[in-house]
Amino acid sequence: MITPVMPTYARVDLVFARGEGPYLISEDGERYLDFGCGIAVTSLGHAHPHLVAALQDQAERLWHTSNLYRISGQERLAERLVAASFADSVFFANSGGEAIECALKMARRYQYLNGHPERFRTISFTGAFHGRTLATIAAGGQAKHLEGFGPPVEGFDQVPLHDSNALRAAITGETAAIIIEPVQGEGGITPVDPQFLKAVRAAADEFGLLVIYDEVQCGMGRTGKLFGHEWSGVAPDIMTIAKALGGGIPIGACLATEKAASALTAGSHGSTFGGNPLSMAVGNAVLDVMQEEGFLEGVERLAARLNSEIEQVIARHGDVFDHVRGLGLMMGIKSVAPVGDVINAMRDHHVLAVPAGDNVMRFLPPLVINDSHIAEAVAALEAVGQELGS
Repeated sequence: MITPVMPTYARVDLVFARGEGPYLISEDGERYLDFGCGIAVTSLGHAHPHLVAALQDQAERLWHTSNLYRISGQERLAERLVAASFADSVFFANSGGEAIECALKMARRYQYLNGHPERFRTISFTGAFHGRTLATIAAGGQAKHLEGFGPPVEGFDQVPLHDSNALRAAITGETAAIIIEPVQGEGGITPVDPQFLKAVRAAADEFGLLVIYDEVQCGMGRTGKLFGHEWSGVAPDIMTIAKALGGGIPIGACLATEKAASALTAGSHGSTFGGNPLSMAVGNAVLDVMQEEGFLEGVERLAARLNSEIEQVIARHGDVFDHVRGLGLMMGIKSVAPVGDVINAMRDHHVLAVPAGDNVMRFLPPLVINDSHIAEAVAALEAVGQELGS
């Protein structure tokens, strides 16, 4: 018999009642160090006082008006994101998938309005994940996500990551854009070589294409920069963010240059709930914290220490763990043992982590952890190495 909640998730039999900073507390009072952050969402931890205050204040005043009217919090957050990025304009949605849909539509319409209606295809890369809508699973190209959903949405061509020759060979007269994650998340925490991002940019400029960066997971401070692509010095035309921007409140955003954003005119795209006053209040509060002096530098320092200590554990337990990779506090521990066994064992030691492709365990801790939380997570990793080792 089917459950009232549709069984689309392989859930762990664990229910959390509340959260405090980097910890989740179960209904029976057990504390778990949350190094998954709801898949890179609660990047300022749970019940952050500044976010709670912003949400409570807004909840007492106004929840929803629709986008038929101006929304002051939306205008403020857009101005701040523009000031902090390459972009000139922002569209607000409710999720990363919706932000990606906006980006894909923008790229197609840009080409249409510039006299190239035949340009509608987008090039993506192996290992990518761009969402769960029909279009975004086609962009991601992973068989496990496409199975059973009929013919894939037309208009996507996938090439091997880091293969510039294959990228250029895939460009045709129908190509409109190239979409890439500066750090692949679901695919296994794979940072893209900055030189390849430069090659993507060069090819796009040569052939009149738009570059879309998917920073739904790697954006908003996760790598030690506000946006992951900043490490490369190469900017896109369009960028999507979500997850950590809301700190746990559903929010997505599509940022774009004036050239690209001008393609979406009144009536060409929209969202009933996107940019609502509640989500905008929290989004602004998240940015308040992340733009505090020294915050991102602190992420870099913590990342360096955590990475160093993980490498020491791996050196002692090479029969369980292979290597660690990533950027900032977006880390993937490639396992020798089945990653499910590793994650279950970590949970037995009250540390939560997230699986990814390529037999990788993701560490996506809150950006507000301290050295004691690193020590706690590393101690659990050491214990798991001992338990699963031969």
